Amino acid sequence: MDKQELGAFLRSRRERLRPDDVGLPSGPRRRTPGLRREEVAVLAHISTEYYVRLEQGRAPRPSGEVLAGIAAALRLTDAESRHLHVLAGTAESRTGLHPRDVRPSILALLERLPQTAAFVTSAAFEVLAWNHLATALMEDFGKLAPKDRNVARRAFLPWTLEGPRPYGISDAGVFRQHVVMELRRTQARYPSDPEIAELVEELRTGSPEFARLWERHDVQPAPTLSKTFHHPVVGSVTVDCDSLALTDCDQHLILYSAPPGSADAEALALLNVLGPDYAHR
Repeated sequence: MDKQELGAFLRSRRERLRPDDVGLPSGPRRRTPGLRREEVAVLAHISTEYYVRLEQGRAPRPSGEVLAGIAAALRLTDAESRHLHVLAGTAESRTGLHPRDVRPSILALLERLPQTAAFVTSAAFEVLAWNHLATALMEDFGKLAPKDRNVARRAFLPWTLEGPRPYGISDAGVFRQHVVMELRRTQARYPSDPEIAELVEELRTGSPEFARLWERHDVQPAPTLSKTFHHPVVGSVTVDCDSLALTDCDQHLILYSAPPGSADAEALALLNVLGPDYAHR
């Protein structure tokens, strides 16, 4: 049970709600945003004292029934409810380090997708494996040290960026929000992984934007269905985005493709010929 993170998460979810969101009268003017602690306690059918202690990080582990009541009171989404259980220590959790070994079958699959830019990321946004087209569209990951293949660092740290948009992507702001939310969930799943803790601390220290987004305690990124890359040679390339979860190893297979016969597909085909020498630097 991560008492401090649990308390901070509960507080952030409570402060985003208004009384009329949960069917309560607004009443007199409020000095602080969101619901009052006693209102959450009433809605969750628990004592105010116990809920206050939860937010303060002083309460013992809540039961599943109590967590269900709190999740309903705070109108948590399914993803937020799962995160709540992880923080409370009532969900199946992972121990040790996040996996980095990519299955041989996935490595072979990458090479069978010549018209699709494909790569595998770890739970900490490390690029673990990639195909030729991914290096042409983004960058030559093989020439980078493993630490520099981390797209979270690429998105936030100024000394890794060629400009405000990593790889020239059009949705850089949305991508950064996605990174923060996923990393918060990753940290909850691997509380004893020192590399994840160091990555989060490095990003919080090195990027005011990351620090601001981190304090929001959001954990439910919206799916990205398409993305536009502004490539230095072929110009704008809009691709369909598919992220396939490799649940056994807590990794993701990312696929960028374009409809056959489209101008974007032709641009990807040209990039496949040009190779990584013309990618972003």
